[in-house]
Amino acid sequence: MSTLALKKPRTPVRPARVLLHVVLATMALAWLAPLLWAIYAALRPYAETSEKGYVSWPDKLSFDNFTDAFTQSDMTHYFVNTVIIAVPAVLVTLFLSSMVAFYVSRFDFRLNLALLLVFTAGNLLPQQVIITPLYRLYLLVDLPGITMSGKLYDSALGLVLIHVAFQSGFCAFVLSNYMRSLPHELTEAALVDGASVWRMYWQIVLPLCKPAMAALGTLLSIWIYNDFFWALVLISTGENMPITSALNNLSGTYFTDPNLVAAGALLTAIPTLIVYFVLQRQFVSGLTLGANKG
Repeated sequence: MSTLALKKPRTPVRPARVLLHVVLATMALAWLAPLLWAIYAALRPYAETSEKGYVSWPDKLSFDNFTDAFTQSDMTHYFVNTVIIAVPAVLVTLFLSSMVAFYVSRFDFRLNLALLLVFTAGNLLPQQVIITPLYRLYLLVDLPGITMSGKLYDSALGLVLIHVAFQSGFCAFVLSNYMRSLPHELTEAALVDGASVWRMYWQIVLPLCKPAMAALGTLLSIWIYNDFFWALVLISTGENMPITSALNNLSGTYFTDPNLVAAGALLTAIPTLIVYFVLQRQFVSGLTLGANKG
């Protein structure tokens, strides 16, 4: 038998498949175009773009805008402020939402579903709707000796609390659905052996939720890190603002260098990329868990 006869026949190229690849490639380029354009602008000096325009061939590419943006915006200080806000907010949100998810998924009572709906409904409320009463409430809460401002307003604690309140509903919903997929025999056997509710939660159910917790932790880290609305409204002192507000330091009163701002925006995006690539495997596995369960 000849070698030609052993070759598998080629599958014909279908127009629908070609169209699918064209659409996907176009969408990928559409998503990448603003990022690539920002990188291109950040590598060019403003004097060149103001003379020749942004749609032109560059004469010089350098990292001067990145170094200037890093030093002029005092990015290290604002990055520390962001870490002080994001790390406690992520940990407290995951801890509280996992406790709620454990309770509504492992115990049957009359208000089981209603309790979960109350937590989830918080995500359906637009932030702009509650900003006025929340702003007044933050001004009324006095915390002498606890915060630098003496109030809940203009403090990292205030941002942590609002992030925990807004993100706990989504996390409780996701974790409760995942915990329901775990075998009930595990907690039933532990209950027969005399284990307390806390031990069932902390030593049995919670370790099994690590993939889902890692996926939610990645999402929360990116969402809280990129927050600008709450920091803009609930923080008045420039020194207390997170890193997203550091870009304001690159804007002058009468003149703003767009290339410098583009470089600063790219620098602020680096930590979120690091978090995603470090937790990429856990993030993908957490999203796909339960996909094959009926």
